[in-house]
Amino acid sequence: MLRSIRVRTLNLSHHHHHHYHHYHHAKSSLAGVLYISPIGLGLRRWGSTFPAVTNDRLNPTNTAAKMNTTINGAGGRGGSENIDDIPSQIKLAAEDRKKSNDSEAKIPTSTIPIPSSEPTHLDIDTHPSTSAILEKHTKYSVNTYLRPSLIFTHGKGCHLYDLANRPYLDFTAGIAVNALGHADPELAKILYDQSQRLIHLSNLYYNEYSGELAELLVEATRGNGGFPAAKVFFTNSGTEANEGALKFAKKWGKVIGKEGNGEDVKYEIVSFSNAFHGRSLGALSATPAPKYQKPFTPLVPGFINVPFNDVGKIQEFVTEKTCGVIIEPIQGEGGINEANIEFLEALKIRCQEVGALLIFDEIQCGLGRTGKLWAHQHFPKSCHPDILTTAKPMANGIPIGAIIITDEVADLISIGDHGTTFGGNPLACRAAISVISRINSPNFLEHVQVVGSYLRASLQSLAHKHPTLITEIRGRGLILGVQFTRDPTSLVKLARERGLLIITASNQTVRIVPPLILTKDEAARGVEILEQAIEIFKREE
Repeated sequence: MLRSIRVRTLNLSHHHHHHYHHYHHAKSSLAGVLYISPIGLGLRRWGSTFPAVTNDRLNPTNTAAKMNTTINGAGGRGGSENIDDIPSQIKLAAEDRKKSNDSEAKIPTSTIPIPSSEPTHLDIDTHPSTSAILEKHTKYSVNTYLRPSLIFTHGKGCHLYDLANRPYLDFTAGIAVNALGHADPELAKILYDQSQRLIHLSNLYYNEYSGELAELLVEATRGNGGFPAAKVFFTNSGTEANEGALKFAKKWGKVIGKEGNGEDVKYEIVSFSNAFHGRSLGALSATPAPKYQKPFTPLVPGFINVPFNDVGKIQEFVTEKTCGVIIEPIQGEGGINEANIEFLEALKIRCQEVGALLIFDEIQCGLGRTGKLWAHQHFPKSCHPDILTTAKPMANGIPIGAIIITDEVADLISIGDHGTTFGGNPLACRAAISVISRINSPNFLEHVQVVGSYLRASLQSLAHKHPTLITEIRGRGLILGVQFTRDPTSLVKLARERGLLIITASNQTVRIVPPLILTKDEAARGVEILEQAIEIFKREE
């Protein structure tokens, strides 16, 4: 009954009297009240909000109904499906998305509700089954994450929905992972089809898709004016990609060192302040943040940390002992800090002088996020790397990463030098082919540039309104940083409880990394919610 009421209230304005009667008929058993929130009509029960968004593109209710999915009923957790119907369900979802996209240009900006300064998504005001589910997490999961007391169950496009079916505009994209948003129908169809054929094989044998994906990455990189990519090694994550890149640099150092003064004289790895390259021991050794490193010292020896963007320090720290230099052209976790051209050019020259490999970590800033396929394409070829690592958006959430290398590096890697059990599996590779092919289209990349410029300008306007609180907007495309004058951690909750998901980065920065399919309307709505949260945040000082 609850689901019936929630669906019916979507069209309350067209059949007011009928649904008013329907609501009163069920009111006593539901103990609920109809309310109007900044995002539409909904039903409040158990102290929980079950909103209905006025724009179908922002709400998966219709698609969910077509897909025969049980959305959380009265006291139920929901989420059951008939597996035999999945192909037809996916087709319906794709048709629904297409209709939404076709009509998008016809929706005027005024249909996006203006957010209220009052919280509409209180963390404590959630579905009653949340506590029981969280108790299991607390009891059986290793406690390494600080998370709000929310459980997300599904998503569509740039929105996530919790157990209470409340919509949240997602400016995090799974930390720059869900480039195509949530529940992409084309990807869902591919994953279903491939899961019926072959999910895992191991690298004892070839599969259909890993070679095709490697070709796509190499040719797309070269074709877009990127570095001279030649070969690819597949991994399962960004950290694993960086670990492999560091190993390749170590192998390079051994070979080059042998030709010089001895086998083990070229082993040092240089990284930079505010860098983040991962949490496994090698990648962590290149991540100079005390909060990450201190509990696990001593770390791997031979890692040198140098101030980011300090040209004067390059000559001193990149030496004949250096086998590799790893850097993010745009730092993510470090606060959305972009390397300047002078620094990168000096770094490349010095690497060539001492025979060291230059590694670009584009795990967060690459694959379309800046409006180009790779972030290093914004810089002249004199800055380009020898190795590039990537992962996050490759398959829109299916775990996969890659190390892309030049011929010179590939020539030194032999059978048995590196390996992985899951890396390059057919399911992840087929998914990645679809995702990367779509990202690597001129129209898609132009969209990122246009919406990114609009969002940055909107954030800049926000900064002008609050000059004592916001000092700078940094980044390119849809990887943006809002620099605050004080710790913005509490702002994350204020925004979340108004229906916007954001995350912080180091150095008092709010990181904005939404899905790359974000529209201008969604960008505007997100900034409006952020402004409302900032007004409360200012009063907390």
